[in-house]
Amino acid sequence: MAKATKKQALGRGLSALLKESSHVISATDKNADKVVGSIIEIGLDLIDVNPYQPRTYFDEEALVELANSIKELGVIQPITVRKLDGNKFQLVSGERRFRASKLIGNKKIPAYIRLANDQEMLEMALVENIQRKNLDPIEVALSYQRLIDEIQLTQEELSTRVGKKRSTVTNYLRLLKLDPILQTGMRDGFISMGHGRAMINIQNTEDQLAIYEKILREKLSVRQTEDLVKNLKSGTNTKPSKKKVPSYIKTSIHGISEYFGHKIDITVSSNGKGKILIPFHSEEDFNRIKNLLK
Repeated sequence: MAKATKKQALGRGLSALLKESSHVISATDKNADKVVGSIIEIGLDLIDVNPYQPRTYFDEEALVELANSIKELGVIQPITVRKLDGNKFQLVSGERRFRASKLIGNKKIPAYIRLANDQEMLEMALVENIQRKNLDPIEVALSYQRLIDEIQLTQEELSTRVGKKRSTVTNYLRLLKLDPILQTGMRDGFISMGHGRAMINIQNTEDQLAIYEKILREKLSVRQTEDLVKNLKSGTNTKPSKKKVPSYIKTSIHGISEYFGHKIDITVSSNGKGKILIPFHSEEDFNRIKNLLK
């Protein structure tokens, strides 16, 4: 009997502690304006998502796993929100916990209340986003660039804010100089950050794309790519020729990309044979594309 009671309390997570605290103030209480600096339970329907959240893609499988964990143990770490006018709040951080809680039908969530202006909201959202371990290199680079552009930070100040060496920040930002097709290839996992860094010093866009196609076609490692770029720059190797795309592909590639909702990649060999690469970003996206292929 004691074990069951203990497990039940554990399953409520932080909520169990909050309900036992004399300092808990309901978000519907007449003193709700005084909750800044407190941790309270807030109705999920009273919370708006952060409009400055730089991340738009959330892995569905990972979200379900988090939801199952919350169902079993409760929310261990409170989300952070800022107080808006009236009885409304806006999410500062913890959108995955917020989404997962809604997914399992929870009505409330523990939240830390703070004051923040729009600029602070953007900065907190970007910095929290950067600290994630599963971001692709271009997501990190874009977040760094937004902090520089919109918060008016220098690279030195940025490196301090995000706890990274300045050289690391610079290496990420340089990725944004690559052709958008290469950036997309990095985001979709076709090439790594190492491949991208190796091609940064190639100024000619056609040469970049030719090397990119060679990496995909021959499955080159980062070291092989670095050697290829080195030889190209030193003139000891002929330029990797960019195969001329047949007209029947040129006239169709845009329509195919629109149909699948992704920029597709097509490679063609000298004998006319080729491959169509269709990227996907989640299990849900894969199933959507699978249904389109039917």
